[in-house]
Amino acid sequence: MVSSTNTKVGAAAHASLKSMEAHSPVAIKGILKTRKKKPSGSGSTGIHKIRDYEVELTNVHPLNPFPKDIIVKEDTRFPPEQRHLQLRNDKGMREALRFRARVASICRDELSKDGFTEVETPLLFKSTPEGAREFLVPTRRKGLAYALPQSPQQYKQILMASGIARYYQIAKCFRDEDLRADRQPEFSQLDLEMSFATGEDVMACIESLIRRLWKTLKDVDLPQTIPRLSYGEAMTRYGSDKPDRRLGAEISDVGHLLPADLIGKTTSYTQPTMEVLKLHISDDPADTRKFVGDFMDSPESSRFQQNPDGAPGIFIVDPRKPLQGLQPFGFEAAEQVEELLKVEEGDLVVLQARKKEAHVGGSTALGELRSALHRAAVAEGYMAAPAGFDFLWINDFPLFTPSNDVDPGQGGEAGLSSTHHPFTSPKTAADVDLLLDDPGRVTADHYDLVVNGVELGGGSRRIHWAEVQEFVLKDVLKMPAERLKDFSHLLEVLRAGCPPHAGIALGFDRLVAVMLGRESVRDVMAFPKSGRGEDVLVGSPGVMGPEALETYHLRLGGDE
Repeated sequence: MVSSTNTKVGAAAHASLKSMEAHSPVAIKGILKTRKKKPSGSGSTGIHKIRDYEVELTNVHPLNPFPKDIIVKEDTRFPPEQRHLQLRNDKGMREALRFRARVASICRDELSKDGFTEVETPLLFKSTPEGAREFLVPTRRKGLAYALPQSPQQYKQILMASGIARYYQIAKCFRDEDLRADRQPEFSQLDLEMSFATGEDVMACIESLIRRLWKTLKDVDLPQTIPRLSYGEAMTRYGSDKPDRRLGAEISDVGHLLPADLIGKTTSYTQPTMEVLKLHISDDPADTRKFVGDFMDSPESSRFQQNPDGAPGIFIVDPRKPLQGLQPFGFEAAEQVEELLKVEEGDLVVLQARKKEAHVGGSTALGELRSALHRAAVAEGYMAAPAGFDFLWINDFPLFTPSNDVDPGQGGEAGLSSTHHPFTSPKTAADVDLLLDDPGRVTADHYDLVVNGVELGGGSRRIHWAEVQEFVLKDVLKMPAERLKDFSHLLEVLRAGCPPHAGIALGFDRLVAVMLGRESVRDVMAFPKSGRGEDVLVGSPGVMGPEALETYHLRLGGDE
């Protein structure tokens, strides 16, 4: 775009252009001409430039002048209250949103080609105890409220009974949970379900989709099949149900090797499980010792040192020390541990006790310490950040987990909650038999997709027999009668000849964040909520005034 000062019209346009504030939207008039000399350089604004033509301006008119009180420089950092200016001034943010759109487009294309039908399900649902806290939407009808869906789980099962053999959507979901880097109160998930299908069919479908995404957008060839690991093995070897295998540092049980006095100094338990791992920090034991000291002095270490199972035992392999720094193990155990771990000079060896019982939850203390030590070592420059993408299916989860005071569960009286949700099917006929007398030992036909220590999503084969579903809710979980009524619609649907079906939901925000290497899902969302669940740009959630409270028949806690 050029403005000629050789004519009155051109001079006026040039003067008008110079008088305008930068970043102002404008309307222009001019003469389109072939450019004789193309400009050099590509620039970095993210704006597509036309290089073969130019416009000789005859008129420039500002549409909405940019205010002078907003200062925009190359290094300007706008606060969340000015999210529109964050996006406008940060090319990386805009590119992340464009990348997200491409991911969505490929997902839709791939699933449509595979015979799936995109179906939108309602956002105004009702409260049902699926396992997470819900957001309620009050109505003007006294005592009645909708609930925003935790997921489209029940609707998609209803679709399976409705003749929609293959369903998908990129669905909005809502959960009133404590927030963290990879969690938001409202989020998107790629949701799908297949009739007359097993988990194997679902996993094959997802593997095909993941391969296409990574090849098209990352130019990375993924293996034809993704490896699998049982929940028990993942927890035993890595201390996590979403392990990052790139870190190495596998966990080993060494309780049978250790002298009683070392066990007694490590924990108060009489017969604990004693586990050990090795992490190579440096070839120089002095550097490893400094790293350990810095880590133990950091706030990150307090939760590990205050572990009720006992603080971790820290040992540094140093040939100049007795038994290479493993003297507390005793001669025989030190020799066996050295051989087991293949220790080298400068290695960090960590010993941790835990109760000798079946794994529960998503991680062990040693598994969390493994990740924390690796993060700290990378941050301090002792080791390089792991590269590449390591995908893994985790399966064979327990169908039920002991209830706790943190997770809402299903509100039953059995002391058990569904590990994922109460619609997951037992894996085998033997597991169905265990429902009767030992439900805590039932294995779920559930599978999680994990990459680089991040859970991308999870799915399962569903219970499609109404009698079995009612038995799980009523006799296993022992849900009260009023809560059972919340599922009466689903039981009626299953009773009407619902076919076998299985499905999965991938966290769409997490998927995009992982592909772009972003730490937080907030980095790939246009308008994310803050750590307090607020949109500070628009000021939500808003305060309910007296009129709104009266309209929706509400009263604030503490009101008389």
